Amino acid sequence: MSSMTPLEKAAHRSRHLLPLVAIALIGCLGGCENKPDGVSLPSPASTTEADTVAPFPDSGVLDAGTYLVTGYPVPFEMTVPDGWRTYNGAELGRDDPDYPDEWNVFLSFWPPHNVPTDACAWQGTLVEIDPTAEAFVDAMTAQASTVTTPPVKVVVGDYSGFEFDHAAESDVDFPACDGGKLCVISDSAQDCNGRQYTTRGERATYLAVDLNGERAVIELGQSDPSIDPALIEEARAIFDSIVFRSDK
Repeated sequence: MSSMTPLEKAAHRSRHLLPLVAIALIGCLGGCENKPDGVSLPSPASTTEADTVAPFPDSGVLDAGTYLVTGYPVPFEMTVPDGWRTYNGAELGRDDPDYPDEWNVFLSFWPPHNVPTDACAWQGTLVEIDPTAEAFVDAMTAQASTVTTPPVKVVVGDYSGFEFDHAAESDVDFPACDGGKLCVISDSAQDCNGRQYTTRGERATYLAVDLNGERAVIELGQSDPSIDPALIEEARAIFDSIVFRSDK
């Protein structure tokens, strides 16, 4: 399992961890209705200016600063250092120079609507999930062919949610899976057009936030376990800076 587990990173979080909770029920799921959308490239913002919040852009390299991401029922803020890029207004990534032409570490903000009951034999098992954080956690922790850490309850600004790590089972035969890949989450019930694992080293940390009965899902993804630890720590700092504010 990833070294970036929520429990190991608890001392570094900017948000308060509540007691560990176990999620045992298998959910039948749905997603947030809106996809976070970007706007024009913001003016430079300093990470030291807490009262400066620039809108999150559709594309391009970001200036260091605090950004407001809209599109969920409640917007959230996050603080980003120099060197990170977005290309579709719903993801944020950065490359490791030793692994060119890839987003080796990324954060994704688009809300999944479907989770397969089996990530390997995913064709025909994509189930639409209810629009709650608990339903998403239930489905992901029950998913066959993958493993998760015990979900931890967290507070992110004015709202609470769950955080957990996710990866392929150690004995999964990728070539034998449908399409030669693991389908983790999808925006479609017919095909896997969302998060996929194609190699054993891929892993993710998920944050599922309950927004008054609707769900926000944010993924911190890693393409390979050999990625520069400093880059992973930087991504984790962005992840931990996320706060949802009811007054935005």
